Amino acid sequence: MQYKALGLLVGVLGGMLASAIVRKVWELTPGHDEAPEAIDTRRSWSEILTAAALQGAIFAVIRAAVERATAASAEKLAGEQPGAEVKRQQEETAG
Repeated sequence: MQYKALGLLVGVLGGMLASAIVRKVWELTPGHDEAPEAIDTRRSWSEILTAAALQGAIFAVIRAAVERATAASAEKLAGEQPGAEVKRQQEETAG
């Protein structure tokens, strides 16, 4: 249960980090100061979809890195993988 609470907190922080990275990357794009919203009909389809793909890729990478780091840290502290005790209990009940 402690791992889930920690994972939630770290996940929120990771989302904030990913948002900041998306903003910064888009600012570096020539001629753009912020990423377009999907409902902004003044922007082209290619611009909207490029921004969405970029945002999705950055969020996925940050999420994977944060989850992996959290799980590795929890394993070092607890001496076993997160959720291992729950899996053992489920296997004992089922078998």
